[in-house]
Amino acid sequence: MRLSEHEKESLKQAALACFGHGTRLRLFGSRADEHRKGGDIDLLIESPLTNPADIAKAHTRFLSQIYNRLGEQKVDVLIDYPGRLSHPPIFQVALQEGILL
Repeated sequence: MRLSEHEKESLKQAALACFGHGTRLRLFGSRADEHRKGGDIDLLIESPLTNPADIAKAHTRFLSQIYNRLGEQKVDVLIDYPGRLSHPPIFQVALQEGILL
C-alpha cells in the first residue's frame, strides 16, 4: 500500500465522521499496489446511509475534510450503500482487490 500512516488515518477518520458508524473504507487501484505507479487515491466507501441526499452531503463533506487534511489531490470515490440498484464492474474490482483500511 502506498499511503502514509497519516494519510490512512485521515481517510478513515473522515469516512467515519461523514458517513457514520458501520462505514467501511477500501483502497484499491494503483495506491493499493506497492509495485505500480500512479498518484490518485481510489476509494470504495461502503456506507450505511440510504438517503441519496444524505449520501451526497456526506460525500462532499468527506472530500472537503480530505483536502483540508492532505491537501488537494486526485481522489476518486465510489460509494456503495444498502439498496443500491446498479453496481458497475469497477465495484467488483474494488471489493476483490481493495485493501480494507
